[in-house]
Amino acid sequence: MTTTFNTDADIWRPYEHEPVLTPAMTGGHRDTPPEEMDRLRRYLEAVVDDRRGGPVHTAVAFNAAYFGYEVDGDGYGNGAFDIDTFPRLTLGDETPALPVGTLARIETGSDPLYAEIVYKEGCRPSVSDSSDAPAWTSGAPAGAEDPGEQHHTARLLRRELLVPDLTVFGPGLRLPDAKLKRFRARQKWLNKDGHVVVDARYSSAPETALDDTTAFVRHLLTRQRESVLSPLVPVSVVQLAGSGSEERLERALTGLLDTVTYALRTSDALRSWGHYALARTRIGAGLCHDGPLGEADLYALTGSLERSAIPSARRRHGLRGPRTAYTAIGPWLRAVNGAEPLLTGVEYAVSACRANLAVADFLRGDTDNGLRSGSGVRITLDDAFECGGIWKSHHPGSNEADGSGPLVQVERSWLDPVNAAAGTTPDVPDRTEVPEPDPEPEAPIAGQAVPDEPIGVPNYLRITDSEICWQVPLRLAHIMEDRLPLNPQVLYGLQQLGAGTRPVRLELSHPGGTLEASEEVQEVTLDLAGETGQLRGIEWPIDFFPGLRIYVQWPRGGTAFRLSTAELEDPVEIDGQLISHRYDPQVLTRDGAPGSGRDSDSGSGLGTRRLVLRAVRRLGRLTPDGHALLDRSALPAGVYASAPAPQQVTELEAALAELVAQRRLYEAVGSRGADGQPHHPARRDEASIPLIGYAPDVVVRPRPGTARNGPVQTVGAEHFVHGFLRRLPAGWTPTDAQRAAYREHCRRVGKADGWELPRGYTFVTAHSRRR
Repeated sequence: MTTTFNTDADIWRPYEHEPVLTPAMTGGHRDTPPEEMDRLRRYLEAVVDDRRGGPVHTAVAFNAAYFGYEVDGDGYGNGAFDIDTFPRLTLGDETPALPVGTLARIETGSDPLYAEIVYKEGCRPSVSDSSDAPAWTSGAPAGAEDPGEQHHTARLLRRELLVPDLTVFGPGLRLPDAKLKRFRARQKWLNKDGHVVVDARYSSAPETALDDTTAFVRHLLTRQRESVLSPLVPVSVVQLAGSGSEERLERALTGLLDTVTYALRTSDALRSWGHYALARTRIGAGLCHDGPLGEADLYALTGSLERSAIPSARRRHGLRGPRTAYTAIGPWLRAVNGAEPLLTGVEYAVSACRANLAVADFLRGDTDNGLRSGSGVRITLDDAFECGGIWKSHHPGSNEADGSGPLVQVERSWLDPVNAAAGTTPDVPDRTEVPEPDPEPEAPIAGQAVPDEPIGVPNYLRITDSEICWQVPLRLAHIMEDRLPLNPQVLYGLQQLGAGTRPVRLELSHPGGTLEASEEVQEVTLDLAGETGQLRGIEWPIDFFPGLRIYVQWPRGGTAFRLSTAELEDPVEIDGQLISHRYDPQVLTRDGAPGSGRDSDSGSGLGTRRLVLRAVRRLGRLTPDGHALLDRSALPAGVYASAPAPQQVTELEAALAELVAQRRLYEAVGSRGADGQPHHPARRDEASIPLIGYAPDVVVRPRPGTARNGPVQTVGAEHFVHGFLRRLPAGWTPTDAQRAAYREHCRRVGKADGWELPRGYTFVTAHSRRR
């Protein structure tokens, strides 16, 4: 049998389409090509929608993509699991700590409950019944106890509330609703809300401080290892990593989780609270209704945070003293009349995340760094984990102007010397996870240029009574994020018309190139936020590259944008890349460096020579014709994230010498000014310094039909697809060759004796296809 890949916009279906996880994703989101990221993002959006709007934790999203969660189907019902190996949970018992994303078996005395843990939080008894949390609990590590108690234990136990999703394995493993209601009523296997409360045991103090991603990767490689390494998954991590070594597997899983996190946080359809993603439609629907936990109740929550820290009366002698209050979200939710249906099962996780997002939005919009000017109260996140989140309110808030943001979890209470001295405090590193609701632009690092740095500035603008036309170079960030910035003049014109965020028409022409029908005319989103505004949701053609000049027309007052490219008179080949359309040399140098998102050889596997070339192109100062010049002394820091070892210095020098000998880089002389900045050409009154330069290798390739025409090699046309399982239509059977190929595949991923194809499936062998 042969396989054809569905190239339309359909959502990924496990065992029908090729895997949604790819080898590039093991290097993290920066190494993932935009078309692969977009495909993963669309699938995860469908998963969130399929699971009643979320919340979907990063680990849960990884499970869906890796184990093949079927949207609008049986969930994991056809997954590669031995359910008897799942960790076992019993309400009220002590158990090894389990991360969110664990596939668990809840003991009931008769029929066990198979579930995925989709949310968890700290559940200290001292704050279980009141939203006013005792000061010592916020940020307290495992093993800590109330300082007022006389008995302490050195054991690293933490009471945790786990929210299981009991529907993910399909109807075959789902108990009837009536039986689940009896379980909740008896509160023997589940508590009254359908949750499991356990005493989580940690093996060491550092383990209690692990971030969610690290803890989940450790869980995958230990307690869930058999499921992870099963050859029955859509694509094995052994294939994705290219090796079965422990180090490569851990690095690959970490990269995959980074990619999944980025896909969730950059979705226009989702919002994130920490590692939990919720559908914006679900959040909006909750705010629109007048019932419990609607807009009025969430507004009351933000108001109570402010009022809780305002002293109620003047002191008998002197002025009012400072006041601090801690509010726990979980108990606060349970105190709202009529909220019980919204606090049972997975709905509790939705409500907790919605409440925290409401507070975060209030702090971002109505306060100055968390300080409410009218009352002088400063509100900050103190603990994102305990009891659904603990918020600190302090008056006078101006006394806490320490520079930290209101959404940065600092756990001030437990770190206070009085509380720390009184309680039991194992040596645990401070947790530093920051659950920002929405992603922020990342700061540049060594070897990484700023995505929207001012290069390739548009040099063409025409304004008439009927239209505004301008030109902009396509950046790598625009391609990966499916967007295009507007010209400020256009933004001003749209604002004068009162236009807001709405769908608009985009018409794209690409003379001399090939466009799909869906690319020629698109419905995109006009977003007027920010300094310039954006067109979002653009489906860029696969052969559009960073540096391509885009010519844009906007008819004044219209709701359409016309985009076009322009052909070069003669194509050129630059460092092996054939270019047939007008381009910006600066952007091509910067965003087309080795390791870019559309480079098939991107990621941590770059050799030293390519790392050196990347550093010069990404960090060097640009000239208008695309040359890049880098201070020679800055090269090691641009290549290595930390101070290089002697062996690395030797490798760097050898790679640099080879690149210079091949004329891929060149040496130059510049100077350094009093401000520390390098200059080229060198200035007479400044000390000279060595520079390393990059010059684009431009070769003209005349069009066919001319005497100068030579062979032209196209790049990026082939796409490798790993072998994967595919579901067969009813009545079909695999061939003997496919059975043998699957046995060989099992041996490659670590099953020495080979496995037989599961009934109803065939095996699609590894192959290449053209995008």
